[in-house]
Amino acid sequence: MRNKILVVDDAELNRELLAGILEDDYEIEMAEDGEIAIQKLYDMHEEILAVLLDLQMPKKDGFAVIDEMKKQMFTEKIPVLIISGECSVEIENKCFMLGVSDFIHKPFEPSIVRNRIRNSVELFMYKNRLEDKVEEQTHTLRKQNELLQQQAETLRKNNTKLIDVLGTVVETRNLESGQHIMRVKEFTRILARQVMADYPEYQLNDHMVKVIATASALHDVGKIGVKDEILLKPGRFTPEERKEMEFHTVYGADIISKIQGIWDDEYKQVSYEICRYHHERYDGRGYPDGLTGDEIPISAQIVSVADVYDALVSKRCYKDAYEMDRAFQMILAGECGVFSPKLMECLKKCRADFEELALRMQ
Repeated sequence: MRNKILVVDDAELNRELLAGILEDDYEIEMAEDGEIAIQKLYDMHEEILAVLLDLQMPKKDGFAVIDEMKKQMFTEKIPVLIISGECSVEIENKCFMLGVSDFIHKPFEPSIVRNRIRNSVELFMYKNRLEDKVEEQTHTLRKQNELLQQQAETLRKNNTKLIDVLGTVVETRNLESGQHIMRVKEFTRILARQVMADYPEYQLNDHMVKVIATASALHDVGKIGVKDEILLKPGRFTPEERKEMEFHTVYGADIISKIQGIWDDEYKQVSYEICRYHHERYDGRGYPDGLTGDEIPISAQIVSVADVYDALVSKRCYKDAYEMDRAFQMILAGECGVFSPKLMECLKKCRADFEELALRMQ
């Protein structure tokens, strides 16, 4: 049972202060340097709820501890919170890139320490439960797939169901209507059919249009990995929060990569492309990889336009819906990022179908 907090700091006073704050709620383990911390993690990682980690320490510093935890995959189950007197923005960004959950700044305010630890622990417990459920589902679906190897149509139906379930999980956590997924799928289908008709160089066919439309439901699955306080924030993001939010593309691609044995390579590849690249922009100003032009897979380009259009014409918690004419002009003018000229020509031809769908599904 996980009930221990590991406090790692070379200053005895800091260790004692944190132990005093937390000892009523958790069992406290202490380490005065990185080497001892790593040994304790090897010995009791199954019991540790969270690690409070100083960066500047003798023998092995905090970064060395994080590196070892990542190598052993301890960071998959145990949140790391940095204990810091002061940290530069560069250091904090580096820590977040390494997977650190939060910072506890000195001097310690007991209520803040307890709340930050509780939030990080609860988030990891939620994530771990979700991963366990996905693992259980993956195991079940893998066995089903072994029995259905010769039944290709049944397998495709199972793929679609899995994608819809994962997409719905994200929509529920994001507090948005499940209709968003359905609208994006239909906008994607309409636009992909126009691309198929007008630009044969993309080698789309009816089957690929169906695959792309189905996989579009997973475009935001990576938001599962974004902290609630960022994902559900009603106002503008800080630069650091925006950077974390942008990482949902990477998280999503990672989730797709880890799901093995329950869908064919074609669905998996298209789903990966959409998750990772649907925020790339034709001029290279998108994220996460800054791809340009047709370096961006056509599947992601199509879903990107569909997603942006739906975001504009739909009411969200932080904005009202734009008029459809205004939304159309904003996309063509590049106000939402630059898209492929070919896709913009297709969008013009699809405008009436887009608007009819938007009205019907409002």
